[in-house]
Amino acid sequence: MDIPVYLFAGFLESGKTTFINGILQDGFARDARTLLICCEEGAEEYDPKVLRNVTVVTVEEEAELTRAFLKQCEKKYRPAQVLIEFNGMWSLQELYQHTLPDDWVLYQVMTMVEAATFETYAKNLGQMMMEKIVNADMIVFNRCDEALRTSLRQRNLRMVNRRANIYLENIDGTSEDYADDTVCPFDLEQDIIEIPDDDFGIWYVDVMEHPERYEGKAIRAKAVMCRLPQYPTDMVLGRFAMTCCENDITFLGLVARGEGFAAFEDRSWAQVAGVVRLESHRAYDGETGPVLHVTAVSPTDGPKQEVLTF
Repeated sequence: MDIPVYLFAGFLESGKTTFINGILQDGFARDARTLLICCEEGAEEYDPKVLRNVTVVTVEEEAELTRAFLKQCEKKYRPAQVLIEFNGMWSLQELYQHTLPDDWVLYQVMTMVEAATFETYAKNLGQMMMEKIVNADMIVFNRCDEALRTSLRQRNLRMVNRRANIYLENIDGTSEDYADDTVCPFDLEQDIIEIPDDDFGIWYVDVMEHPERYEGKAIRAKAVMCRLPQYPTDMVLGRFAMTCCENDITFLGLVARGEGFAAFEDRSWAQVAGVVRLESHRAYDGETGPVLHVTAVSPTDGPKQEVLTF
């Protein structure tokens, strides 16, 4: 029988232990024998009152966290579920690929971030930080004030991880969603919505998450022209984006239809204008999604910063 694993990622003092105390207090382990593997001990401690059905095992060195060790824990404690408070300086990929036993199924990755230290970690430990952001199913930024909330939203974290639920926990204990779906980052009343070079990623995430906003809207942007064999009659227009390092670059592309594409080499730059229509397309597995109907396209030089960063 598979054992569900809930992983709590984040650097020291990011709020992992507090979060675990909270879910245990709410009854997360009330009806299931739970193994809690602690890989990092900070100032906060587990509340003894919520550990009634929980066994805590401490791992101090990354080398100790092996598949054999975890199987020994499984045999000894017979858990129905496992919580792992992971060390922020250890590799998630190593855990995924080599450490978790085959019958330990990773159900959810929750990343906790101390909002005030996020910029410092992103700058100095970018790859480690982005690993935790990219792989998360839920991200919580703790101890936010108004300035930090504004700064985090300007970073456009949705470009890095579009599937995660992201929350901002405020100093007063209240919480709010990272994305305010009532606010559009662009003026939709313009005759042509101009997409600034540095804001292409913001627009891409918004048009993918809220395509209905852009139905029938004219846009103009600078983009890379890409041909994909699976869409032989269409072009894909977009930008390359780097989430944490040069080895982690992805293409943010939008399906486009129109005339004049044959004159452009693959991965050449173009100034493109067109109208967004919501249509069924193979790119969306037969579902409806945004397709740009190009009305004008011309060669252009790439922007000063060709690769987007979050």
